[in-house]
Amino acid sequence: MTIDLYYTPGSAPCRLVLLVAAALDIQLNLKLTDLSAGEQFKPDFLKINPQHTVPTIVDGDFSLWESRAISRYLVNKYGAGSTLYPEDPIARAIVDQRLDFDLGTLYPRFGNLFYPQIFAGAPVDEALLKKLEEALVFFNTFLEGHKYAAGSNLTLADLSLVATVSTIDAVGFNLTPYPNVLKWFQLVKSTAPAYEETNGKGIEEFKNFITRLKAKSEL
Repeated sequence: MTIDLYYTPGSAPCRLVLLVAAALDIQLNLKLTDLSAGEQFKPDFLKINPQHTVPTIVDGDFSLWESRAISRYLVNKYGAGSTLYPEDPIARAIVDQRLDFDLGTLYPRFGNLFYPQIFAGAPVDEALLKKLEEALVFFNTFLEGHKYAAGSNLTLADLSLVATVSTIDAVGFNLTPYPNVLKWFQLVKSTAPAYEETNGKGIEEFKNFITRLKAKSEL
């Protein structure tokens, strides 16, 4: 049975689900959802997800949203034996910690700094900039002595974090002060299955979206 994915390609959380599906060789029925047109508020979508967010999946009679919950579900149901989400309790706990770090620290600090600039033309907030820099220092430290974010294998943590880091990179943020992050970023881009198709194209959509917003603000 094909899984429906309601998504928008520029979204980092949506790109995470695409990355996970590709890594597990899961076929998705992609349902582009135009958030700017309010398609997430249509009655049929609200029946699936009353929180009206993307990504959202429908697998048979089961619907689920929140990208990291979807990622875990896909591995648990369709990825038996996959190293993406290891069964060893300690190894899995490290993956979960990195996922929570992305969800609770890195991605929000990026969003808090850049989205007011992108959507409202706000100036750079130096305090928020320092918070994002601190988060990247944390991640750089996590990677010390490790090939991937949670050890020696590509995991859900890498796919989640690369969706975020590629978005940070896309807005022109300088990653060179974080050499472990840069090395890891290049590695994941070259080893995550179908990276360009699942994440690279979405990054280009994100860049184009920003360009269109800037053009409108200059009218």
